[in-house]
Amino acid sequence: MTNPQENRVGAVTIIVYKPDTSVEKINDILHHFAHLIVGRMGIPYRERGLSIISLIVDGSTDEIGAMTGRIGQVESVTVKSAFAK
Repeated sequence: MTNPQENRVGAVTIIVYKPDTSVEKINDILHHFAHLIVGRMGIPYRERGLSIISLIVDGSTDEIGAMTGRIGQVESVTVKSAFAK
């Protein structure tokens, strides 16, 4: 793990277009990177057939980038991140 002074705090938003096929893969990835996750909120948007997951993260940009990169490789998923200054 990195020095906390080198860590960044940020938010990650994950939009899942096919929850029935993608959520299990995403949960496996999030479990692997659980040490970065400060908070998590998941909202099923049934009217649109989507699920939206919001994360608050604290870690190095490399670690968070590795997590979002793996999530972004999952089919039918979009992921975006933003960091505090």
